[in-house]
Amino acid sequence: MKPASLSMIDVWTEKHRPDTLGEVVGQENIVDRLEAFVENDEVPHMLFAGPAGTGKTTSAIALAKDLYGDEWKQNFMETNASDERGIDVVREKVKNFARTKSIGADYKIIFLDEADALTSDAQQALRRTMEQFSDNCRFILSCNYSSKIIDPIQSRCAVFRFNRLEESDVKNYITRLGEDEGFKISEEAVEAVMRVAEGDLRRVTNILQTASINNDEIEEEDIYGIAASLRPDEIREILNDSLKGSFMDARDTLADLMIDRGLDGQDVIDSIHREIFDLNISERAKLEIIENLGEFEFRISEGGSADIQIEAFLAKMADLEHN
Repeated sequence: MKPASLSMIDVWTEKHRPDTLGEVVGQENIVDRLEAFVENDEVPHMLFAGPAGTGKTTSAIALAKDLYGDEWKQNFMETNASDERGIDVVREKVKNFARTKSIGADYKIIFLDEADALTSDAQQALRRTMEQFSDNCRFILSCNYSSKIIDPIQSRCAVFRFNRLEESDVKNYITRLGEDEGFKISEEAVEAVMRVAEGDLRRVTNILQTASINNDEIEEEDIYGIAASLRPDEIREILNDSLKGSFMDARDTLADLMIDRGLDGQDVIDSIHREIFDLNISERAKLEIIENLGEFEFRISEGGSADIQIEAFLAKMADLEHN
């Protein structure tokens, strides 16, 4: 079945989300520990930390379904802290749900997604709420960076660190999506999806959903166009031109591709980073390139002009002396 519009991304995500912990793939060690909690009906406060698209939200929902069965929605509340990051959401929304009685269970679960976006005051309020309602409620906090969660909350939680999925897991997911949604995808396109998504299944779903709208057969070029990413051979050509001292050739090629693909600075930085390690140059040269790339990526993130910073990076490469 072909999706009707880009808004169907949420439908795709829900349709292919596992119903139980046993169906979650790529995080076997974490799943084993969560299943033990469910089996013993002893769920502690938990902190899920790791990159986007690795199964944190999915695992929390699957745990709730395993624990509560058909009544899981009545005993489970999900809120996104990046949308509601102030102290009021903890004092009102979270606290009101925590103080109500659970249905057919000893406790309910509150899932705070992107909890690292909560302000310091909100986290302090959350800490107090966790203390007050620990008998009636369990908290699951999800974040990309656990270092942004205050220590008093971390010390109250069992910490689970999610890793990026293996290529085999991502490939199986792509194959299943193609079979369920009725599109074909070439082997080269599968490799392209895995390259640009970097283990993020949400990004995989988004790319394939977009690519399949007008194409029953998805090819490699479709993926790089939709993902606003450069092909490996294009990046290697630009980098090799720079390393040979042909700065203007590298600059002109990259400028044309950025205009044609609508790339921004971060897209280019990410594409370059993926290809540096495969260049036929010395380890010392790779070290210097990575060091320079990190510096220019930081400048862009701090508000520097992407065009100027990327040109400066290529100039650095053209001036690089390597063994």
